[in-house]
Amino acid sequence: MSTRLAAPALEVSDGQRVALEGMARSSSLPHRSVVQARALLLSADGVAIYEVARRLGVASNSVRSWRRRFAELGVDGVGVIAPGRGRRSWLAPGTVSEVVRVTLEETPDDGSTQWSTRTLAKRLGIGKDTVARIWADHHLKPWRVETFKVSTDPEFEAKLCDVVGLYMDPPERAIVFSFDEKTQVQALDRTQPSLPMTKGRAGTMTHDYRRHGTTDLFAAMNVATGEVLYDTKARHRGAEVLSFFKWIDLHVPQDLDIHVVLDNCRPTRLSRCASGWHTPNVTGGTCTSHRPAPRGSTWSRVGSPSSPNGG
Repeated sequence: MSTRLAAPALEVSDGQRVALEGMARSSSLPHRSVVQARALLLSADGVAIYEVARRLGVASNSVRSWRRRFAELGVDGVGVIAPGRGRRSWLAPGTVSEVVRVTLEETPDDGSTQWSTRTLAKRLGIGKDTVARIWADHHLKPWRVETFKVSTDPEFEAKLCDVVGLYMDPPERAIVFSFDEKTQVQALDRTQPSLPMTKGRAGTMTHDYRRHGTTDLFAAMNVATGEVLYDTKARHRGAEVLSFFKWIDLHVPQDLDIHVVLDNCRPTRLSRCASGWHTPNVTGGTCTSHRPAPRGSTWSRVGSPSSPNGG
């Protein structure tokens, strides 16, 4: 009776075993990668090649090939299709490049702003899922548009360094506020009373509402503590801004200086606020300063309503 010698256990390092175990448990990797990882783990445990093939339902020669590739390439070779092997593409030559070109350079004839998988598939005579796979392979997302803003302020660098320096290294015995205003806030009220949420039923409110005019919200955030001082005004002229600054004064200890970072106000409006703040009848810190942010750079004002960190 002939006997078959079992192959020695596959040499696998601790780091490689951890990687293989993760691949063997994966639910997102291709099936071939998962099967190969399981076969290699069994081989590392000393299971014979024929037994590994039987358990996984594959050919023994496949297990031998996977072992050889792992010995040469390590974990990077698991699940990799060798050159010249694998399923042949049924797409006509140039189809992939044409999908990419049309996506980047053309727009639909129906006036749409970008292609969908269905409209592009109809245009090129292929399936919508094929278009989706090509987009995914080339990291194309025609439906997404990212906004940007380039500041046109000629003093951008100086203002930005001033504002960021004030945030990162504020003066001693001083408070830094980030100021902004939200104008034309509508005061709305529902036409009928709403019902609260109860078990099995969501809260309710009428679809229509009554208008009660508008108001302007002024807010200043203490950069160090996150405390927000706010007030509402009927208008948003320079007089209202100055009134709010004086209101800030009343909430700041008298022995502390005040620095306010604000948006790119009109020069006349800013000069009025600067000249009117800390008049003799206002008791506050020994020094106040306005630090305008660069034009078109609202993001530099921490906590402003239109900045990423704002509310």
